Amino acid sequence: MYCDYRNPALASPGMDETDQLRTRVRALIRSLPGAQREFAAAIGLDETKLSKALNGTRRFSPHELVRVAEYSGVTVNWLLNGSDDASTVTAVPAPAARPESDPAHHTQSESRRRILETAWELIAERGYHRVRISDIAKACGTSTAAIHYHFPSKTEVLNEALRRNVKLAFDRQVAELHAVPGAHDRLLKLVELQLPAAGLLRAEWSVWLQVWNEVALDPALRSLYTDSYDRWHQTIRMTIRTGQEQGVFRVADPEAATGQLTALIDGLGIQVLTGRPGSTVATMRAHLHDFIERSIVKGA
Repeated sequence: MYCDYRNPALASPGMDETDQLRTRVRALIRSLPGAQREFAAAIGLDETKLSKALNGTRRFSPHELVRVAEYSGVTVNWLLNGSDDASTVTAVPAPAARPESDPAHHTQSESRRRILETAWELIAERGYHRVRISDIAKACGTSTAAIHYHFPSKTEVLNEALRRNVKLAFDRQVAELHAVPGAHDRLLKLVELQLPAAGLLRAEWSVWLQVWNEVALDPALRSLYTDSYDRWHQTIRMTIRTGQEQGVFRVADPEAATGQLTALIDGLGIQVLTGRPGSTVATMRAHLHDFIERSIVKGA
């Protein structure tokens, strides 16, 4: 049975932000099956470190916040600010671009979460058209009927993989940027969080590449893609506008600069992923920093 972990009474106005965060995580742990040590293992955190974070003798790292949110089916924005839709340092995903969940508890069932994570990893590693529903079932140790129960079609698997990409990026950005007040540092951090480095970020890029291909061929997918991509575009734009307000960016047209920067990130990222000679994460970073300095900071 789930406790009502989204009850506003869980965090009173007298609590500071870190107290509220700890209260919400404790409520999540109580709402999920298993003991605290099992929760710690599920998010890849030593139980002693989790206990210290819950009693206030250490802070949750950004990575830990993302893992708590991912495993629990909530957002980092809710963990930090008490609402999925709270105003924060990054644009909030549109409802259509959010992962489907149990409407009563705003969580995903354990089986659905495990299936989606497995499918997402297989698509990132092998490619959408080389992954069959039977492959997902085999990797999960379940039946194809169980996969179809949660995802009626293979297209829905790709749609949810895209929504998972959006949530992972949103959670990571809120976790990393909420304590970065300066817009210049925040924009550079956004770039760093978008580089296709080995591991999770490269896998996210792989899924995006396959979504782009499918959207180009199937107009029916474009609405979800637009909702998903707009969140990233809005995040860059609001960061640039904040930089204007802080007096650190001299760019005249934030909308145009946003379009140029996001296009540059996309193009350079594709070059890195496709192995273009001389294209590396390091060269991509250097090109983006140069553009930001010349076109946004100095307002060329």
